[in-house]
Amino acid sequence: MMRDDVVNRRKWLSEERFLDLLGATNLIPGPNSTELALHIGWERRRLPGLVVAGVAFIVPAMLVTGALGWAYVRFGALPSAGWLLYGVKPVILSVVAQAIWGLLPRAARNRPLSVIGGLAAVLSACGVHELLLLLGAGLCAIAIAGARGRLAPPRMLALSPGLPLAAAAKLGASSLPNLFWVFFKTGSVLFGSGYVLLAFLRADLVERLHWLNPAQLIDAIAVGQITPGPVFTTATFIGYVIAGPGGALAATAGIFLPAFFFVAISGPLIPRLRASATAAAFLDGVNVASLALMAVVTVQLGRAAIIDLPALGLALTSAVLLLRFKLNSAWLVLGGAAAGFAIHTLGLGVA
Repeated sequence: MMRDDVVNRRKWLSEERFLDLLGATNLIPGPNSTELALHIGWERRRLPGLVVAGVAFIVPAMLVTGALGWAYVRFGALPSAGWLLYGVKPVILSVVAQAIWGLLPRAARNRPLSVIGGLAAVLSACGVHELLLLLGAGLCAIAIAGARGRLAPPRMLALSPGLPLAAAAKLGASSLPNLFWVFFKTGSVLFGSGYVLLAFLRADLVERLHWLNPAQLIDAIAVGQITPGPVFTTATFIGYVIAGPGGALAATAGIFLPAFFFVAISGPLIPRLRASATAAAFLDGVNVASLALMAVVTVQLGRAAIIDLPALGLALTSAVLLLRFKLNSAWLVLGGAAAGFAIHTLGLGVA
């Protein structure tokens, strides 16, 4: 959706620069979608743009999940929203597939990069950790460029800055500073999806601190999945359940603040990476591996999303509207949600 808006419609970024930002995002900890928004903000207006883009991207989702946190505390349950995922997932499948198709010619623009991307996809499907794949792809691209005599003596730039973290304090009571620290620590070191977030939060909040029970944590992850915006706004819901509105703000600030730091540090390095032949080769490898990871996730999403004929119809209709009529993907997502509700109400699918 960001590519459709900032590359195709507004012409704020070229395809090449968007790919570079996507690759850089995959190399730093934190929520990838939020960090991509932050990078775009940095590209447009430097630090003020980064702050505006981040706040605008996070706050709507924070408000929605905060409202669900209030309802959960008040009524003790979540509203049934299986129909929402049923209708939206096939649409998202088409949106992501279109983005991959549009970016692929530039990412895999020669045979070595195509081979690196294909190998990354196979290894990802076999369960190899995404960070290892990205780093390996970058190093392979450097080795190939070096073998072709296109590189000066290697001098890599550090893209992923380390965030100094204090030693873990002994946390007990669910005070606001303690709540902030738990989520700040998680946001500082977490690579991967919302399901990786589940593992981190389970270890801290359920097993070690006993601030939540397992059922509450599962409900929180479900809220992150069914609401718009970054999955990391799960923190808002958890913070509200543990400590009310103040807890929601503390947890949200804690989990997203490291992303602002990492992007502010790494954003200025991206043009320098392109200026260095060695670093540019590394970034080319990371870019094509990033698309490979997206492709594998899309296939996995397809298995979960295309579960009956109405869902298949939604996916195919979305693909036609995107490719033939260039319909804005945001309207498609809303249309998918409405279709999911209609199918659920009429009893036509398994929503």
